[in-house]
Amino acid sequence: MTQYFLTMPHDTADEPTMESMQEMDPAELEAIIAAVDGFNTALTESGAWVTAGGLMPPSTAITVDATGGEAKRIPGPFVEAPQYVGGFWIIDVADEEAALGWAERCSAALQSRIEVRALQEGPE
Repeated sequence: MTQYFLTMPHDTADEPTMESMQEMDPAELEAIIAAVDGFNTALTESGAWVTAGGLMPPSTAITVDATGGEAKRIPGPFVEAPQYVGGFWIIDVADEEAALGWAERCSAALQSRIEVRALQEGPE
């Protein structure tokens, strides 16, 4: 089995949070939450679920750089970008085709694009 990282992009200009989602049409928000709950339940029941989470926007990030003589804490993300990872799932499935199938279901549930990347395996 291989683990895959499924990520959900957000536009940097929007920076959605749980608070800002409350501004959505309540019926639309309820439908999305129900769809994601259904997706997460299906992942769990299949045995593919490892973990998942939502990330706060990049404006809340602090980049730590301890590569020099003194550690630095720099407010903001390590890179400026028009989009960022807003949420993720780590799944454990047989192969890339299975991961892509789950990503398709996730994309449909969230009405969002989903990026799929395999996690690197450790050295033997």
